[in-house]
Amino acid sequence: MLEKEIEAKFRNEIHDLGGMALKFISPSLVGVPDRLVLMPNGKALFVEFKAPNKKMRPLQQMRKNQLTKLGFKVYYIDNIEKIREVIYEISTT
Repeated sequence: MLEKEIEAKFRNEIHDLGGMALKFISPSLVGVPDRLVLMPNGKALFVEFKAPNKKMRPLQQMRKNQLTKLGFKVYYIDNIEKIREVIYEISTT
């Protein structure tokens, strides 16, 4: 499965839950996660997508660490099973 297919499936599932999975592009700050996810009740999180078995680049990992230190959840998804895990966590917390 391609990265864009994984990302599209996640985006659709978030939409079905009443949320938004916005493409996140920051021209002045490289390495940011692919999506900013906004859920009902003010929940915000970030998601980085990769093709199966691909890893985040060091700069992406650094951005993840920065966002985590600020108190945001940052998820890494590279397969359908991880989508289910993240959706479950988002839905139950």
